[in-house]
Amino acid sequence: MAHAGLKFGIFLAPFHRLGDNPTLAIHRDIDLLVALDSLGYDEAWIGEHHSAGWETIASPELIIAAAAERTKHIKLGSGVTSLPYHHPFLVAQRFVQLDHMTRGRAMLGCGPGALISDAYMMGLEAKTQRPRMEEALSAIMKLLACEEPVTMKTDWFELRQARLHLAPYSYPHMDIKVASSTTPSGVLAAAKHGLGLISLGAGLPGGPQKLAEQWRLGEAEAAGHGKTMNRADWRLVVNLHVAEDDELAIRQVKAGERMETEDYFGEVLGRPPTRSEEPLRDGLKAGTTLVGSPETVAKGIERLLAFTDGGAGGILFRAHEWADREQTLRSFELFARWVMPRFQGSLRMQTESREWCVANREGIFAPNLQALKQAFVDAGQEVPEMERLKLRERRPAE
Repeated sequence: MAHAGLKFGIFLAPFHRLGDNPTLAIHRDIDLLVALDSLGYDEAWIGEHHSAGWETIASPELIIAAAAERTKHIKLGSGVTSLPYHHPFLVAQRFVQLDHMTRGRAMLGCGPGALISDAYMMGLEAKTQRPRMEEALSAIMKLLACEEPVTMKTDWFELRQARLHLAPYSYPHMDIKVASSTTPSGVLAAAKHGLGLISLGAGLPGGPQKLAEQWRLGEAEAAGHGKTMNRADWRLVVNLHVAEDDELAIRQVKAGERMETEDYFGEVLGRPPTRSEEPLRDGLKAGTTLVGSPETVAKGIERLLAFTDGGAGGILFRAHEWADREQTLRSFELFARWVMPRFQGSLRMQTESREWCVANREGIFAPNLQALKQAFVDAGQEVPEMERLKLRERRPAE
């Protein structure tokens, strides 16, 4: 099953346990982005949260701007900007500015806001968040089109002959994706505007099995609006940790994974992702968590992509601190070295070149051995023992 050109990156919420120095944690997040850039990862999506203690980045735009100055290639996006929290005119303006500052490496991720505690503190009703996200996204897309002034009034924002101060650096605009978790609202919003999709639900229990259905829903909705959904713009978010072998990988992350599950998802949010006593084991079995050797993880990615019934454009790994810092960086390095190339087509020419040499070595290298012997004869020297130069007796490959 070939997936040449598959993109890889992270979804950096982030997740930092209570007690960890928050100042150091923020700088550590930026350092991680720099490390991923050097390892050849394609993109990183940085979250926006305002409560609950663990997800401590309030402004992804600030992280994007800081990281952009220290990186060269990796694309940096909001994962995601909670649109109901912001006037859409300001969201569009900020990301157009980032588009210019990064020379096209900034991306806009959109969502309704994941933490109900965030919305509560701002006086937002949960039932309004998804409709408001769609209203804001519609306004942002009209502004980014730069075709005519936008006049629009809703019960929570107004635009009066609004136009952007700058046109986007990227044409026609920066990469925009909509997050989708458990409800169909995200994929429907992405489909309406022909945008990319970030499937957070791929990392939730039962999520992989719903991917194909989710995509078919999006394609049908897009067609009704005269738009198309492009699988190359689809991202699947799952958990990852790689070590030299399966047993070591599981041992490195087990304690940290349990702490995050029990404290944050269970105690703080009151929504444990599973009732099981062994959530890590269940995640591995379900395919929502990829922990193991490079070979095991590669097979897990193949399995995950099979659920899509046609493939996706990229895999994002939910950035966590289940393992210690050195083991986490080692995990990303092992993945970049031994897994990433399998899905990006970068090994094909080397493999074919090696196989060609093996298959033709009798005809290619034998004349060279004779030439080496003749060189000694021409120099009037005795031909030395040539056993080390002899080709192994082996028939050429068919």
